[in-house]
Amino acid sequence: MNFQTTIPLKEQIDNRIDYHSSLLLLGSCFVENIGEKFSYYKFKSLQNPFGILFNPVSVETLVRRAVQEDLYSDNDLIFQNERWHCFDAHSNLSDSSKQEVITALNSAINLTHKCITNATHIIVTLGTAWVYRNKETQAIVANCHKVPQRNFDKVLLSVDEVYQSIKGVVEEIHRINPNVTIMFTVSPVRHIKDGFIENTQSKAHLISGIHQLLGESKSSKHDALYYFPSFEIMMDELRDYRFYTEDMLHPNKVAIQHIWERFCRVWVSKYALPTMGLVDDIQKGLRHKPFNPNSEAHKVFLERLESKKKLLQSEFEHIKF
Repeated sequence: MNFQTTIPLKEQIDNRIDYHSSLLLLGSCFVENIGEKFSYYKFKSLQNPFGILFNPVSVETLVRRAVQEDLYSDNDLIFQNERWHCFDAHSNLSDSSKQEVITALNSAINLTHKCITNATHIIVTLGTAWVYRNKETQAIVANCHKVPQRNFDKVLLSVDEVYQSIKGVVEEIHRINPNVTIMFTVSPVRHIKDGFIENTQSKAHLISGIHQLLGESKSSKHDALYYFPSFEIMMDELRDYRFYTEDMLHPNKVAIQHIWERFCRVWVSKYALPTMGLVDDIQKGLRHKPFNPNSEAHKVFLERLESKKKLLQSEFEHIKF
């Protein structure tokens, strides 16, 4: 008897990820979870150079600026709570120094442009279709930075608006990298602050907008667009609160590991698995706390660990520990 519904996944024949791949991950906090996995296993990857982005319009804005190398200036900043911020970016890039913020933003622009140009795979995770529109500029912001809510209108992007934004993301990326594989996914994190019904509406609009674009891509020259059902895996395969953190909204470590394993099964090349195993051994070895750091046994352990590191680094120059 089967006590779990399983989302059918089609293994990718081409475009699978290995240690020669270059990945860029953009979007909601769930992309941070998957990005940490790629980082742990030492793939060539970069995640959210502008910080977490929840909605498709904000992803589009920053992809467009990065592709067009549209740098930021003083006019793009606001001063709030004794710090300078940019409505396009996460507060991680905020600072008490205006120049530091501009430098950080433009460094992210340059880095993202380079990563898009060289990427083999770009993963975009969308979190919500609810957005905040600045009443003064009518621009949709990525982060309100604790500016009073009366300065914004909260609106739900329509399916067509979601579609237009992610279409814009793809078109901008293809301007400088037409051969990249682009994958969309919807974050399983529930945005209950928007409301239970409103959260369901939001996820439905995101999924519908993505699949509208994927449907069109099948009949166009750009067929390297994919959808990975992380949201569906969480909702159906892991339909139990034991797979959530204490807030009952975010996937816990067990859930993230399960979704990661499902992702690897269809997207990561089998030739990368031995290297992943070796990286895992080294990572665990580096975290090992010996009972006696001065013992001969521990010295031998460290020598073997160093040999494994040199072996890996001789084959993959980008791997650093």
